[in-house]
Amino acid sequence: MGHARWTPDNWRSKPVEQMPAYKNLAELAEVEKQLAGFPPLVFAGEARKLKQALAKVSAGEAFLLQGGDCAETFNEHSADNIRDFFRVFLQMAVVMTFAAASPVVKVGRVAGQFAKPRSSNVERLNGVELPSYRGDIVNDLRFEAAAREPDPQRQLLAYRQSAATLNLIRAFANGGYANLENAHRWMLSFVKDSPQSGRYEELAERITETLGFMRAIGLDPEQHHELRQTDFYTSHEALLLGYEQAMTRIDSTTGDYYATSGHMLWIGDRTRQPDYAHVDYFRGIRNPIGMKCGPSLKGEELIRLIDILNPDNEPGRLTLICRFGADKVGDHLPGLIRAVEKEGRKVVWSCDPMHGNTITAATGFKTRPFDRIMSEIKTFFAVHQAEGTYAGGIHLEMTGKDVTECTGGARAISDADLRDRYHTHVDPRLNAEQAIEVAFLVAELLKAERLSAVRPKSVQAAE
Repeated sequence: MGHARWTPDNWRSKPVEQMPAYKNLAELAEVEKQLAGFPPLVFAGEARKLKQALAKVSAGEAFLLQGGDCAETFNEHSADNIRDFFRVFLQMAVVMTFAAASPVVKVGRVAGQFAKPRSSNVERLNGVELPSYRGDIVNDLRFEAAAREPDPQRQLLAYRQSAATLNLIRAFANGGYANLENAHRWMLSFVKDSPQSGRYEELAERITETLGFMRAIGLDPEQHHELRQTDFYTSHEALLLGYEQAMTRIDSTTGDYYATSGHMLWIGDRTRQPDYAHVDYFRGIRNPIGMKCGPSLKGEELIRLIDILNPDNEPGRLTLICRFGADKVGDHLPGLIRAVEKEGRKVVWSCDPMHGNTITAATGFKTRPFDRIMSEIKTFFAVHQAEGTYAGGIHLEMTGKDVTECTGGARAISDADLRDRYHTHVDPRLNAEQAIEVAFLVAELLKAERLSAVRPKSVQAAE
């Protein structure tokens, strides 16, 4: 494997970005020691199963749906919020699976998405300068000196919240809540009178007919667990390397190291320096991993990173999450695709249409215009179509709640509407309705991609 000399604390000898400066290092070490003794949140076998599913995506045989909160918080942790998120996520997956006739690999930004990279280490307000908020696992959003001091104890809270969230999601995924027959019941109250509801009702109707047909020919959904339950995986950006190291364990069946804080971890656009700590940590874990690719990334550097992170060219190991912005994706994506294709590297190409499309509205709120999000997704698919490669996934910041954070969409949220229900701690998220709208768009694009991919082969056969 070439990982013999790697250990989970290797990263400590490297330069590191985006890590908080803890004052009490003895307390930090004590917390990390405690975490290292805690049960794993996920298991190596589950991470391997996700890697196999992502290998299918890289081969163009499935599609990755990854999404969830920009940052989980301690005070918004409730069963209702988790249920609403899980429900809208399943609705999106059902829309895409059914409309595009494609298996959908479901990965939430959940049960561990607590740390946030920041463009500055400090924040200034009315002449006062304090450390930036780096997510609830590090410090508190309140603009007070004590609240902004990085606190190691928060890592224990984050672990416990992740465990509780995962427990509920596992129950939902396997305990009948994800049953396809619930498709009708999943109509969220505010989707009922939405411009989208007609399309969703129609789809739910078709699913009901299909299930009825299966019953009629003797296939009972109760006997087929695929219809009653679903595979759902967790993911987060692994920023806080001390926490991740404590949650890295040796898998007894293979002897390999796995991160057990989530099934899939990713490296942010700000922490992907080839010789730095984050890349070094990631090269040693055997989980499927992601890497954010922004406008500053050049083809040669991408290949160098792929060499470090996926030296065995293992399909499903590496997902490239592209975040350029609607106006830049057409310029930057083709070069990266060509570099990867030229070297014959197996990767999953996923589109993050959120992070490059953040603007400040006239009202002062940070927002993401829905049409820009849609535009980046469409261009992403078009570029892959032109390059003869497969657009393999989308990566969204979204919530199951009826928030008003991104402008536009079927209900045409305006700049003035933003102050209505603007709840995010960090970045603006799609609300449930906008998220389902994205799912319909992606389903159409997937259908077109599938048809265009099928045609040349049948033409060749005819010749």
